[in-house]
Amino acid sequence: MQKMSNIYESAANTLGIFNSPCLTKVELRVACKGISDRDALSKPDPCVILKMQSHGQWFEVDRTEVIRTCINPVFSKLFTVDFYFEEVQRLRFEVHDISSNHNGLKEADFLGGMECTLGQIVSQRKLSKSLLKHGNTAGKSSITVIAEELSGNDDYVELSFSARKLDDKDFFSKSDPFLEIFRMNDDATQQLVHRTEVVMNNLNPAWKTFKVSVNSLCSGDQDRRLKCIVWDWDSNGKHDFIGEFSSTFKEMRGAMEGRQVQWECINPKYKAKKKNYKNSGIVILNQCKIHKMHSFLDYIMGGCQIQFTVAIDFTASNGDPRNSCSLHYIHPYQPNEYLKALVAVGEICQDYD
Repeated sequence: MQKMSNIYESAANTLGIFNSPCLTKVELRVACKGISDRDALSKPDPCVILKMQSHGQWFEVDRTEVIRTCINPVFSKLFTVDFYFEEVQRLRFEVHDISSNHNGLKEADFLGGMECTLGQIVSQRKLSKSLLKHGNTAGKSSITVIAEELSGNDDYVELSFSARKLDDKDFFSKSDPFLEIFRMNDDATQQLVHRTEVVMNNLNPAWKTFKVSVNSLCSGDQDRRLKCIVWDWDSNGKHDFIGEFSSTFKEMRGAMEGRQVQWECINPKYKAKKKNYKNSGIVILNQCKIHKMHSFLDYIMGGCQIQFTVAIDFTASNGDPRNSCSLHYIHPYQPNEYLKALVAVGEICQDYD
């Protein structure tokens, strides 16, 4: 019995079963303040690029959307990264001005960067640092990164919004509306979840269907308040407020199976001043689809069976099994590498076969 126990322990150490990394998925949200462009007469079109260091080299992991004409951007795009507690994971956030006529970085202006470790962000949950330009000179601009652990609920939801009879905020054309959805946090702060595209010159817009994780939308709490704001986009970045409404994911789920949910879009100032004020339009949720992301455990608990099959190549090139240099060497006192692997994998798989 003692000998078999040693076999299991040796096999587990060989395959790293007891030394598996502490892996957690983390979502990173990014916002910047006081971004300045080389051209003082115009505002930048910022985009944040996330890079990760590997073997001394920086590699791009992902990038945010481009926000036009904005010096204090809050990006709706999330960065999802794997956090390993036992590793030092170096990150670099670069802010670039992406002009409207190209999306590459060769001609884009570098507006500043910030380097840190993923451990620093995770331990502080909210990390704010100055953006450094070439030569490590710090300007007045800063970047804030907020970390949130994925709660294990990997389900995501597909939402399709439209609106009708929105207020017209433009003199010579119709409003150019877009919708923002914010999640209300436990500390009374609000977190941007999604920003739709702008629909130009249309008081009855139909925004593109989008997907968002349930964790990002409501942290798994279906009764958490969601604040939704409709804006009229302006090219100078000073968007006009059209109206707002609040909801919950539980309420949004009413738009499943071909049904619709709708809300009155309210401008509080108009409601307080105008006696006959009804609303500034109607926002409609045309579709809510929940996509269940099954984990490996879901399959196992659902009855999935794993068939254990072994194949061993007894090629002569491996040498005489009586020779201690051979992989097939039969040691008189301890198991060889083949037996270690067979025991380690077979011991785990036998419960599911």
